[in-house]
Amino acid sequence: MPINVPNLLTLLRILLIPLIVGVFYVPDAWLSDQAKNNLATGVFIVAAITDWLDGYLARKLNQMSAFGAFLDPVADKLVVVGALIVLLKLGRVDMVVGLIIIGREIAISALREWMATVGRAKSVAVAFIGKLKTVLQMLAIPLLLFEDLLFGVIDCYALGTVLIHLAALLTVVSMLYYLRRAQYFPKVK
Repeated sequence: MPINVPNLLTLLRILLIPLIVGVFYVPDAWLSDQAKNNLATGVFIVAAITDWLDGYLARKLNQMSAFGAFLDPVADKLVVVGALIVLLKLGRVDMVVGLIIIGREIAISALREWMATVGRAKSVAVAFIGKLKTVLQMLAIPLLLFEDLLFGVIDCYALGTVLIHLAALLTVVSMLYYLRRAQYFPKVK
């Protein structure tokens, strides 16, 4: 593994996952429910920022590597899946929504791996719809982790729920898009 700032940021993102999950296992005598929500939200936001920052720095500093290209999407998926599992446990995300998002991540990762082995990795490269799905997830998850009113007016739980449902819809659409790009599904005429 090349040791550089972008790869270290990716590794940091992976190391933050147990913190997002673990904070909810801290005894209530140590942290209130809202303090747990605040801490998990803050850690998730830091993880989301490192997702953007590691890619930016890799390009800016010309420190792109095959290892970084492999590890970055793995770290992204682990952070999202870890946070979704917490939200499922807390009852803040519907089981169907969680299964759709987690199932798609597994299926598309496997599809990309398979397409790479048959020399067609570019046919399932990240598309705009996949990026939009990720943006919606990265907005919805901290809102659902925070759960409370923001600035006394914004209902984070309600807004997060709407966004995570939109993300789930785009998750299905993007999965169909990638399957079609891989020519797994027949083209619609």
